[in-house]
Amino acid sequence: MPPITTKKGQASQSSAQPTPTTATKTSKKRKMDPNAQKILRHKSFTSREDAEAFVAGKKTSAAADGEEKFYAVAVGREPGIYADWDEAALAIKGWKAPKYKKFMARDDAVEFIRAYGNEEAQAWLLKEGVEPPNKKAKKTKTSNEPGGDIIEDEPDVLRIFTDGSSLANGRAGATAGVGVFFGEGDERNVSERLGGEIQTNQRAELTAVVRALELSKRQPKIRIFTDSKYTIDCSTNWYRSWEKNDWKKSNGDDVLNQDLVRQIRALIDKRDKAGYKTLFQWVKGHNTNAGNIAADKLAVAGARKR
Repeated sequence: MPPITTKKGQASQSSAQPTPTTATKTSKKRKMDPNAQKILRHKSFTSREDAEAFVAGKKTSAAADGEEKFYAVAVGREPGIYADWDEAALAIKGWKAPKYKKFMARDDAVEFIRAYGNEEAQAWLLKEGVEPPNKKAKKTKTSNEPGGDIIEDEPDVLRIFTDGSSLANGRAGATAGVGVFFGEGDERNVSERLGGEIQTNQRAELTAVVRALELSKRQPKIRIFTDSKYTIDCSTNWYRSWEKNDWKKSNGDDVLNQDLVRQIRALIDKRDKAGYKTLFQWVKGHNTNAGNIAADKLAVAGARKR
């Protein structure tokens, strides 16, 4: 059966379907869950059953393809970005006129919330380290080279660039390093070997954030720049469902690198209690961002240390 698309809250069959008679339409017509009707205004499903299953908090056929997805809830019971289908369903279930959408990239999900989120959603963005819209901040290039990343010029915010490197990542004998860049000649800059037996790039990236937080405990406002979306998601989003599930994934396996994620969250929670602000921003790696390039060099140098 072709997908049911939505327009102004009404579901319609493809014209390839045979048109039933009026009598047949009346006899086969059934009421759709009112919540599902509201949600259909904002999302397309492959069937009516999928729409109602979502409202009921059940998995649908579209969620079984194994691809990573990001569910952005801009208006709902609990605004935010969810990697888990069940969590997203709970965040909108029973809510009047929810606004949400599925994305394949986290950045797109963030922009959706920035564009359509209510005050609660904008507060969530700020808490999770993402600037809400309408921030009148001066913008400046971080590199003199064309195409350099554009970031906000925030004189009251300490900007920290973090990176991790693993030489021969994923293979026997790999060596990983941690890089943290505060600025040219800054004594807080870090270039060190990753501790422990597991020498992966992901652990190096997470450890770099741990070190950045440890070295900026007394800074009221910090913005951590990283080219690892995995690190940002672990630190600001995924940890919620992991905590609820006793740090188990949906398949029952232990969450990888949970020791580092827990350290990051503990440090951020302390900052939150003190009224400090902790922001994260993704930057494109190995591009023209001067801070990211410096952090990468520190990480590579750390990986080569004995």
